[in-house]
Amino acid sequence: MEQLSQKLKELRLEKGMSAYEVSLALGLTRNAYSHYENGRRLPSLTVFLKICTLFNVSADYLLGITDAP
Repeated sequence: MEQLSQKLKELRLEKGMSAYEVSLALGLTRNAYSHYENGRRLPSLTVFLKICTLFNVSADYLLGITDAP
């Protein structure tokens, strides 16, 4: 879970987005997204797939299975 939270923050910063902007794009509250980025909760499968689409990365990349986005 730690790796996922780190990747979420890295991807958000690379895109130049605030946590609030990401939460809006995903249809979440800022607080809900903050829990994912801080490693307190895991996103549902639906939200996880939205994250992949938003950041244009594979699920394998977010899960740390591969280093290729």
